[in-house]
Amino acid sequence: MKSFCAYVPTNIMFGSGMVKELHKQQMPGKKAMIVTSNGKSTKANGYLDTVEAELRQAGVETVLFDHVEANPLKSTVMAGATFARDNGCDFVVALGGGSVMDAAKVMAFMAVNPGDVWDYIYGGTGKARPRKAEPLPLVCVTTTAGTGSEADAYGVISNDETNEKIGFHADFPVLSIVDPELMLSVPPMFTAYQGFDALFHSTECYISATAHAMSDMYALTAIENVARYLERAVADGNDLEAREHVAFGNTLSGIVMNICSCTAEHSLEHAMSAYHHDLPHGAGLIMISKAFYEYFIERHACDERFVRMAQAMGMADASKPEDFITMLVRLQEACGVVDLKMSDYGIKPEEFDTLAENARETMGGLFLGNPCELDHEGCVEILRKSYK
Repeated sequence: MKSFCAYVPTNIMFGSGMVKELHKQQMPGKKAMIVTSNGKSTKANGYLDTVEAELRQAGVETVLFDHVEANPLKSTVMAGATFARDNGCDFVVALGGGSVMDAAKVMAFMAVNPGDVWDYIYGGTGKARPRKAEPLPLVCVTTTAGTGSEADAYGVISNDETNEKIGFHADFPVLSIVDPELMLSVPPMFTAYQGFDALFHSTECYISATAHAMSDMYALTAIENVARYLERAVADGNDLEAREHVAFGNTLSGIVMNICSCTAEHSLEHAMSAYHHDLPHGAGLIMISKAFYEYFIERHACDERFVRMAQAMGMADASKPEDFITMLVRLQEACGVVDLKMSDYGIKPEEFDTLAENARETMGGLFLGNPCELDHEGCVEILRKSYK
């Protein structure tokens, strides 16, 4: 059995209605910066009011930073860090989806570390400097099931000056609330995008060269929960049972990334949305997923693992790696996302060389997780086969 290390220190509170338990928890400070997106849903659905009331009951003063984009920009993160310092905040509360939690992690880091965030980025034009101080504590209240950010230490941010989108190692949340009732308002298409992001975190980790017994346990359980319940969550957002299972799978997918590694599927999509900021991360992953996994199936990189994933997704008699592709396409059809087009987001075939190069330069570490070699030409081939 392959050896492994596992350390996932976040206190995760999972379950419907769990947000109402927030005030009972030991808070890591007395004044919090609440971070939300620049959209309206958190306020319109009453989630912000609820969290503010819970924090007040816990004796915490709050200020609000509500400017995070779908693909968080470096400039926004730096503005949030300055806002936290200027307001004397001693911890951060992320209320929202993956983008908000990712941005909040980096804000918590930069609130107490000097310079620019790109000074601390590994990859691309980042300077890879060591941290000077420990980040402010972070509490996450997630309102989506997609990135698993409530259970990992990473935040993905974009540098629009250099067209780089890179994962940044910040710190684990000290506390995360995963309340599926907060996810009932997510629209069908975003439920699908987020659900496939969660699914791919675990499918990538399961075929990864870094996989081991512990990561396999998390990944397969996550794949089973997301794949078997996502269609229901997309069809009926008020289906609480489906929301619970997808949220559970998503949190497991966040955990598995801490003890294993994703693959270049995420590197390629980060390149796509680094140049095209309107492209939702999950949508980009869906677009390239079929060709990406076919690349490794055609090379028989890990046939038995594709068979096992097909079984976890619901094909009990799966016997060949291509069965995974059958189940993947079937789920995309059921969720109404099989016909997503790169061209709808302004991506052009003449960009493929640039995107493939960017993927390796900015997030080359994930290429080490691929179950067999994926060179530049292979990346271009995946993008070309995915193009519509």
